[in-house]
Amino acid sequence: MVRALSFGSVAIAIIAGLASLFGDVAAQEFPGLPIKIIVATPAGGIADLVGRTFAQKLSEGGKTAVVENRTGASGALAAEAVARAAPDGHTLFVSMHQTNAILPHLTKKLSYDPLKDFAPILNATASTNILIVHPSLPARTVPELVAYAKANPGKLTYASQGNGSSGHVVGEQFKLLAGVDIGHVPYRGAAPASQDLVAGHVSMMFDILPLARTQMQAGTVRALAVASPQRLAAVPDVPTMAECGFPQIEGGPWFGLAAPAGTPRAVIDLLNAEGRKAFSAPDVRERFLSQGILLPLGTPEDYGAFIDAEYKRWGEIIRSVNIRLD
Repeated sequence: MVRALSFGSVAIAIIAGLASLFGDVAAQEFPGLPIKIIVATPAGGIADLVGRTFAQKLSEGGKTAVVENRTGASGALAAEAVARAAPDGHTLFVSMHQTNAILPHLTKKLSYDPLKDFAPILNATASTNILIVHPSLPARTVPELVAYAKANPGKLTYASQGNGSSGHVVGEQFKLLAGVDIGHVPYRGAAPASQDLVAGHVSMMFDILPLARTQMQAGTVRALAVASPQRLAAVPDVPTMAECGFPQIEGGPWFGLAAPAGTPRAVIDLLNAEGRKAFSAPDVRERFLSQGILLPLGTPEDYGAFIDAEYKRWGEIIRSVNIRLD
């Protein structure tokens, strides 16, 4: 028995050593091909900016990286493509709240597992939702908006970045808590949704703060509240949803980097180091932080724990508002 245990221990040590050796070799040979970064949203959104920023910095470092915008099925098509890709680090995903924490609670038809099919690399950016309305709407506060919606049931509409987006779920949460009838109009991304809000085709939107600021400054939309615990330095005069009577409405979008599950740990570590370097560069930090976008960064384990927590949190919210896509 003692000999068996000893042999088993030696075998395990040999296997672990070989795995480490192969991982080191994979990292030394990486990247052997161009790195493809798949984004689930159209060009112009934060997910796209994250992907293109990383690709640019990789290219500046002598590596070849390209971004592919693969939209459709609320982001599921892009997520599935990465989940089924070879686990060698040459296909990456701008993983996000919608595909990895929200959609799984809205439909049973996903062809990927948001928690098992991806290897977290880096928590790149985080932001918050902000409630904005078209200037023609006679409401300058959230209570005034609620009163107007109740007096005009079914008249108002809210745009979202797509089915399963944070703007969609928070919009439904707001409707339930406020007891109002507001129609949902989903778009393929934040940019087209914002464009239609500015044009007056929809009444309101829980937008992403960095994208909304430009329209706020131009006076083409009016901000009523942010879905953050405290007021934000980027928009200090805008109250929180809690100040407006809705403390349950809190949160926002986040975007990071992930690879297919099974990607060698040495490659994950290399990509994490490249990502932290890219998003810590002074020009990148200034561009993101000036727009109210946070840069959590951290380790792959940090990002994995964050995704797990967000998966549970959004699941609780979705169950409370009882929405499904199928």
